[in-house]
Amino acid sequence: MRRHVFASSVPVILLGMVPGILIAQTDRTEYLERARELLRESPLIDGHNDLPWEARINYGLGLDSLDIAQRQDSTMTDIPRLREGLVGGQFWVAYVPSSFHHRGAPRVGMEQVDFIHQMVERYHDLEFAGTADEVVAAFESGRVASLIGLEGGHIIENSLGLLRQFYDRGVRYMTLTHSRNTDWADASTDSLEHGGLTAFGEEVVHEMNRLGMMVDLSHVSDSTMWDVLRVTHAPVIFSHSSARHFTPHRRNVPDDVLRAVAENDGVLMVNYVTSFIYLPTYEWEERSSLVRDSLVEAMGEGEASQALFEVWREANERPLPGIETVADHIEHIRDVAGIDHVGIGADLDGIGSTPIGLEDVSTFPDLIAELLARGWEDEEIHQFTGRNILRVMRAVERVATELQATTSPSTARIEEVDHWAFETEWREPRED
Repeated sequence: MRRHVFASSVPVILLGMVPGILIAQTDRTEYLERARELLRESPLIDGHNDLPWEARINYGLGLDSLDIAQRQDSTMTDIPRLREGLVGGQFWVAYVPSSFHHRGAPRVGMEQVDFIHQMVERYHDLEFAGTADEVVAAFESGRVASLIGLEGGHIIENSLGLLRQFYDRGVRYMTLTHSRNTDWADASTDSLEHGGLTAFGEEVVHEMNRLGMMVDLSHVSDSTMWDVLRVTHAPVIFSHSSARHFTPHRRNVPDDVLRAVAENDGVLMVNYVTSFIYLPTYEWEERSSLVRDSLVEAMGEGEASQALFEVWREANERPLPGIETVADHIEHIRDVAGIDHVGIGADLDGIGSTPIGLEDVSTFPDLIAELLARGWEDEEIHQFTGRNILRVMRAVERVATELQATTSPSTARIEEVDHWAFETEWREPRED
C-alpha cells in the first residue's frame, strides 16, 4: 500500500534563505554595465523560446490580441523586454505536444511556423535569419535575428518529405522527440521502446545533415543521444537542457555525453526549468506527485482530492533557485565539455516557474553579470552568448553543402526501413 505523505514531512523554504539571494543580486550590480557592453558587441542567441505556443493557446495566434510591440503582463517575452535584455538572436519554437502524434501534428506545426513568419514580418525590430551570416547581419542592423526551431520529431509524421518542407519554411533545428517516443526515436521521459534510434531514425538524422538542419537532442533518451552522436555527420545541439551532475532528472545531460558533445564540436544550451536545474525543486516535484497519487488512491479523482491537494501545495511552497544555480550549470558544462560547447536556451514562455531574477527575456544581462562576477573573461562571455552556436550553425551549413554535392534527397520510408505496418490499409484495391 502506498504511504501517505503529509505536509509536515516536507520542508518549506526558510525565510532566512531570501536575504542571501538578495545580497548576491546586489553584488552583481557592479558588473551589469559591462555585461550590457558585451551584449552590444556580439549577439546573445537564445536557443529556445515558446512564445508561439503561448500565442496559440491563449491568443488564437492573433497578433492583434497579443501585440508584442507593447509590454505584456501575461508572457515572458515582448519586444520592449527583448530590447532591455539585449537579445541579439532568438530561436522561436514551433512546438506541438506529443499528444498530437498521428493526430494532426504536421498541420499544427506548420501553423506555428507560419505564425513565426507573420510575427517577424509584422515587427520591424525582428528580422528572419536562416544562416549564421544572416544572424550576424540582423544583429549588426540593430534587429533581433529570428530563427525557427521545430520541437518534436512527431511533427514530421515519419515523412522526410515533410521534413524538407519544414526546412524550406525556415526551420533550422528539430528536436527529435518531445515527452513521448516517436516511431523512430526514444524520448527521455518515456519507456524505452527502440533502444535509441531505429534505422529510419538514422535516415532522419542523415537527411537533416544533408539539408543543413541542426539535430537537437533535448528531450531524447540517453540511448538516442549516443546513437545520434554515432551516426551524425555534423555537430549537434541541445537547445534547452542542463547538467545531470546537479539534478538526476532524465531531461538533463550526463557528463559522459557532455564530453562526447565536445568531441562532436556541438553545443549544450542551458535552460531555466526549475525542476531540472535545482535539486530542492526536483525533490518537491517528486513529493508533489506522490501526494497527488496518494490522495487519488484514497479518495478517487474529483473535487475533494483536488481541493486537499491544493491545500498541501499552499502549505508547501515550491522552492525556487536563483541566478547562481543557472550559472553553476553553465560552469559545470564549461568545466566538463569546454568553453566552446556551452550556450543559453532559457525555455521562457514554455515553463511555469523561473529562477529568481531570471523571470523574462529582459534579465539576460543579470545572468552575464553573475558570470563576470565569477571571473569570466570577455571572450568567454562572447563564446557562451552566441559565438558557439554560430560556429555550430556554420559547421552544419558546411556539411550540408558537401553532402548536397554528392547525395540526393533521401526517399527512405519508415514502412520499408523499419518494416512499419501503418500503410497496410492503404494497399487495399481502390473501389473506384
